[in-house]
Amino acid sequence: METYKRLPVAFSRGEGVYLEDTNGKRYLDALTGLAVCGLGHAHPAVTRAIAEQAATLTHTSNLYEVPLQTSLAEKLCARAGMDKVFFGNSGAEANEAAIKIARLHGHNQGIEKPTVVVMEGSFHGRTMATLTATGNRKVQAGFEPLLKGFVRAPFGDAEAVALIARNNPDVTAVLVEPVQGEGGIIIPDDAYLPTLREICDEHGWLLMLDEVQTGNGRTGTYFAYQQAGILPDVVTTAKGLGNGVPIGACLARGEAADILKPGNHGSTFGGNPLVCAVAHAVLDTLEADNLPQRAGELGDRIAGGLGEALSGNNAVQEIRHSGLMIAVEMASPCAELVERALEEGLLINVTRDNVVRLLPPLVLTDAEADELIARVARVINNA
Repeated sequence: METYKRLPVAFSRGEGVYLEDTNGKRYLDALTGLAVCGLGHAHPAVTRAIAEQAATLTHTSNLYEVPLQTSLAEKLCARAGMDKVFFGNSGAEANEAAIKIARLHGHNQGIEKPTVVVMEGSFHGRTMATLTATGNRKVQAGFEPLLKGFVRAPFGDAEAVALIARNNPDVTAVLVEPVQGEGGIIIPDDAYLPTLREICDEHGWLLMLDEVQTGNGRTGTYFAYQQAGILPDVVTTAKGLGNGVPIGACLARGEAADILKPGNHGSTFGGNPLVCAVAHAVLDTLEADNLPQRAGELGDRIAGGLGEALSGNNAVQEIRHSGLMIAVEMASPCAELVERALEEGLLINVTRDNVVRLLPPLVLTDAEADELIARVARVINNA
């Protein structure tokens, strides 16, 4: 089905931060499959985990114990400060699980129509619930009627959430991205998440963070909320957790961790031995190579370098970043830069019409980071 407007290129192999197309041309991958391949392409630890596990056992189903799933859950919970995990296959599925937790939480409190506060400009997935939670009319258009049970607030405006708290007794949770990725790498002020935590505590709400894109080391810590000094009740992640194999996780602590009971939720493929073996390899590599900290350092280097290289370009409005989530906001729509970058041997993305989004691998060397700066600057300055 024609659900994708594909670019005129196909890739045959990858190694590290580079991809090679079917004609033998090499590209610096500054998009990593939409923030998925944080360890780059064909990483030895990932390759080994896939091969060894595929030769042993790939799938049994969740009707039985899955030891690799249990050990992965323990490892993830230790890094996140959470108690329990539900494994699915994607970020959308992880967010679906979070929304179901929020609704059950509300019903358990006697709320007939539990409501989740979501943010304008957000993106949470393309299933019906996550599509409804998403704050983008473009991706919702044509799929009405959307689900009930959501109310919106401007992103970054904690006072708007406090106002909702004073006027809507049906609210049971807040679902928010620490940094809006699809929304254009929008970064709230430092007080935003701590204030949301206070509001949720005051009203008995669950604070649920969508770290599908920000998690797994991309912003400088394993999860972005760890920079805010808070703990959510629920956190979701996916993308970089599997480095290319499909895995999503919904983590919870305290009361939220015990809301889902047998029969409430499930997944045929979620958390099978193959994907859990790969996620183990990813987590071990991130820790052994101190890649979350490295992502923070690389983000500063790339954003600073782009600031210098683009300083004389009046079409550039702002450069902002959170670790290796980097945005160059342009004064006007700039979708054509994606194909110009392809000609330069560079993979980038444009989101929100006028934001060049860079999501490079966490394994970039300094020299590769400088090469990325030079290529991006050349594409933008020659536009």
